Amino acid sequence: MAQLEDRLAWITLTRAPGLDAPALSTALETLGQAAGLMNASDSQRARAGISEAAREFLRSAAAGPTPAEVAWAEQASHHIVPFTDPRFPRLLRSPTPPIALYVAGSVDALSDPQLSMVGSRNPTAQGRDTAFAFAEYLAQRGLAITSGMAEGIDTAAHRGALAGQGLTIAVLGTGLDITYPRSNADLARQIEQCGALVSEFPLGTAPRRENFPQRNRIIAGLSLGTLVVEAARRSGSLITARYAGEQGREVFAIPGSIHNPLSRGCHQLIRQGAKLTETADDILSELNFSAFFAGVPAAGATVNTEADLAPGMDKDHKILLDALGFDPVDLDALIVRTGFKPEAVSSMMLILELEGHVQAAPGGRYSRVVRSRR
Repeated sequence: MAQLEDRLAWITLTRAPGLDAPALSTALETLGQAAGLMNASDSQRARAGISEAAREFLRSAAAGPTPAEVAWAEQASHHIVPFTDPRFPRLLRSPTPPIALYVAGSVDALSDPQLSMVGSRNPTAQGRDTAFAFAEYLAQRGLAITSGMAEGIDTAAHRGALAGQGLTIAVLGTGLDITYPRSNADLARQIEQCGALVSEFPLGTAPRRENFPQRNRIIAGLSLGTLVVEAARRSGSLITARYAGEQGREVFAIPGSIHNPLSRGCHQLIRQGAKLTETADDILSELNFSAFFAGVPAAGATVNTEADLAPGMDKDHKILLDALGFDPVDLDALIVRTGFKPEAVSSMMLILELEGHVQAAPGGRYSRVVRSRR
């Protein structure tokens, strides 16, 4: 009951005007948990630094949880994750995190290494196919694919990740009780099963134009990098890319025909310093996302390390797998790294591939299979 009370308190705080994470952090030091803030007197809230606008709301009848909020919070797959929660994604903690995230699905998915993929709502057939193929390939290699569930490139990216049996995260510009666009209702259900639906907006929030740039900030903030597949010069995708750059994340852009208006946004990003991206391996080599796991506590993503391997695995096979790392490499590189004979490396790689520990990548290279928790 106490946990439900605290969840409902945070839900109320996301609806309070004039509140942000720094102000709440200070107030919580004085008043304790969110439920303590809700139960405090107006004068106590004032002394704790809560603004007049927020205090006025908290004094009103509107501050009470609605039946819809209570019903939502009681569902096992629904979570409210405040910025004070250890499960709150570390990449989103700076510079100014949202007060809390509404999550439907796996909270742990938010701490997996992610690539955001964005682009036009009206892409070319080739752009849609490219987004799907990149997402499928990268999801198979352990990157969660994060996007906004809009029509076009976003939808193709989510579907590609699902086809690759990987994780995908949809950040919405609405409350989680509203599916937008409606045509993606089935997709939303699949994402909740194989990743997470995420929003910083309270339940009942309609799809207003001003919500989406704010949504794009979350998409960029969750991710190690952002890939723009197709975008016009005046595109919301460029807002996501700008946020990514401002937060020190990698920005990737796929070039296209000079005659295609949807290539001009990507070309503009490349001129501004985005990585020109021709293959999915261009992204893997830049991100080197295996390093991400070194800074993630045990509650985050799990990878198929030596401890996770089959107990009976041969020692040389373990050495070869460790030498492979997480970026695609060819057999010659593995021969140099291990000192094994070429015929031994070829034989062991075949066995590791059949056992599902590695898989072939384009250009005669191999990559290690990263098993992200779903």
